[in-house]
Amino acid sequence: MTTVNVVTHKGCFSSSLKPRSRFLRFLFLRLEFDWFLFILFGSAMANYTPKNILITGAAGFIASHVANRLIRNYPDYKIVVLDKLDYCSNLKNLLPSKSSPNFKFVKGDIGSADLVNYLLITESIDTIMHFAAQTHVDNSFGNSFEFTKNNIYGTHVLLEACKVTGQIRRFIHVSTDEVYGETEEDAVVGNHEASQLLPTNPYSATKAGAEMLVMAYGRSYGLPVITTRGNNVYGPNQFPEKLIPKFILLAMRGKTLPIHGDGSNVRSYLYCEDVAEAFEVILHKGEVGHVYNIGTKKERRVIDVAKDICKLFSMDPETSIQFVENRPFNDQRYFLDDQKLKNLGWSERTVWEEGLKKTIEWYTQNPDWWGDVSGALLPHPRMLMMPGGRHFDSEEGKYSSYETGPNQTRMVVPTTKTSSSPQKPSLKFLIYGRTGWIGGLLGQLCEKQGIPFEFGRGRLEDRSSLMADIQNIKPTHVFNAAGVTGRPNVDWCESHKTETIRTNVAGTLTLADVCRGHGLLMMNFATGCIFEYDAGHPEGSGIGYKEEDKPNFIGSFYSKTKAMVEELLKEYDNVCTLRVRMPISSDLNNPRNFITKISRYNKVVNIPNSMTVLDELLPISIEMAKRNLKGIWNFTNPGVVSHNEILEMYKAYIDPKFQWVNFTLEEQAKVIVAPRSNNEMDASKLKKEFPDLLSIKESLVKYVFEPNKRT
Repeated sequence: MTTVNVVTHKGCFSSSLKPRSRFLRFLFLRLEFDWFLFILFGSAMANYTPKNILITGAAGFIASHVANRLIRNYPDYKIVVLDKLDYCSNLKNLLPSKSSPNFKFVKGDIGSADLVNYLLITESIDTIMHFAAQTHVDNSFGNSFEFTKNNIYGTHVLLEACKVTGQIRRFIHVSTDEVYGETEEDAVVGNHEASQLLPTNPYSATKAGAEMLVMAYGRSYGLPVITTRGNNVYGPNQFPEKLIPKFILLAMRGKTLPIHGDGSNVRSYLYCEDVAEAFEVILHKGEVGHVYNIGTKKERRVIDVAKDICKLFSMDPETSIQFVENRPFNDQRYFLDDQKLKNLGWSERTVWEEGLKKTIEWYTQNPDWWGDVSGALLPHPRMLMMPGGRHFDSEEGKYSSYETGPNQTRMVVPTTKTSSSPQKPSLKFLIYGRTGWIGGLLGQLCEKQGIPFEFGRGRLEDRSSLMADIQNIKPTHVFNAAGVTGRPNVDWCESHKTETIRTNVAGTLTLADVCRGHGLLMMNFATGCIFEYDAGHPEGSGIGYKEEDKPNFIGSFYSKTKAMVEELLKEYDNVCTLRVRMPISSDLNNPRNFITKISRYNKVVNIPNSMTVLDELLPISIEMAKRNLKGIWNFTNPGVVSHNEILEMYKAYIDPKFQWVNFTLEEQAKVIVAPRSNNEMDASKLKKEFPDLLSIKESLVKYVFEPNKRT
């Protein structure tokens, strides 16, 4: 038996329910929710006509389709697009609108209050459609603070500007179905607009947080807000970190399709043009204070999506699908009730088979739309979130760019380009350590690979000079190969401790902090000489030190500073630390080359060590930058090689008459100032990321001794 007692209290319903089904409970909750919105906002106009619309993030996927549609269908509306051109944005997405007189593009960040206020006033904005956000769940697990900054703080800036200017008649906030959290597998009724928000990952949590701000500004200040929550969207122009475009591009390249977990996760997919039409309907007919789900009842398992794509590419699913490690948390299902939006007159038009074929056709015709996307095609992409990560054309001064500082906003009008102008590169490296061995080799590699780069002019400990370098060079990544290792060896550091601290500790931390402030990944060349063999890692055991192990070697002051700064750098989420050990290269005349060193010593200690063959591993460091890998990495070839084994190779390949003499560690201690680190590093993490990485002995033969062979 169901009993319902409904009384009015301060204009709202309160109810005591004993529902015999979840469906009845849903109906009463919805009634209560809609009545609350009616009391709060009243009944908005059935049809709304905007004049000047600001669309944030419209160089991205969904918003570009919305912007192009509105510009095409409503020539009397002025559309102003604000986008900072993050890695997943591309001005080419707006090419259909570039010649339209009612379109204007502004490059800028929604986090700049000065810029947002300036645009609202000077462009007489009366409507905001807020799409700009970081949206990729994998990225949110690795860089959640950036999601808070963009999704919550950026939304707050927009809302505050609306409150201050007092001219906004509609604020449409674009959220996601993921704020509801996981839907029960056996649920027959989807999440409705009054359902509880239960986000399960950092991305959805920031979107839910932004929604709370939007609701609060609606209630506290009377802002005319509308919120949308949508299912997954697919179609042309989507950056290939997302499932469908990633699978399509991988299939085009004849590669396997990686599926998180077992592929049983269920998602609902809407074609982009259908979604653009939904926003068109909500803009004109949506009621202030309401939430609208944009969804479809047609669900598909991830494994079925992969099989459908395999079928269209004539690929065998059994051999073309690869199951990989799952996300830290992967919601099993999202399911929406979209009846409220259908009541406004919208309905899904594009069936799955048609939409997928159209999407595949677009990607096959535009394979280079995004440039180098190798990092996005990984099973778990970790793209760096920063502005300016994609090339774009700026023609006839059409696109405006705003540079913002603490107290100013300045518009920069780009120079006119001809159709033959080269595209802006998607990568540009800033390298510190020009006069050093590794820094110089990095520069040579960039030249060979055609990657634009510049060497930094500032000193690491001088913050202002580092900031000037970044502002002038505008890099996408920063490589730190600068540091004090000693002249000619680490013994020098024992008598020059302040100089060593200044560069190795203060300088490195300053650079990391400046890079973080500019949203830049710092590739930091560190050392593995912070460990020594012990009872848990005995010599010859094959048990190497892992990335998470705590340094145990403090024999030299150099190693102390390196261990200290590595520990502190763990607090920076924009740093990739590469532990190099006893670096070797094919240049046997370089005095820094470990082989060159020991071939010139009078006596040599014979002990196995992990080592780094730069000819193989430095190109990998560039690939790691492209993939935006972070954290600590043992940057050595797998396995160990003893000093005697290296010299045996030297004798076999270079000088058959070469002779050497061994002495003990105790004897060595009498002729050096600081003890030396000897250890084995576990390179399995690097090997897993780069399966073709050779063992140390194989790499020595291939990259060092064979090219220099004289015998």
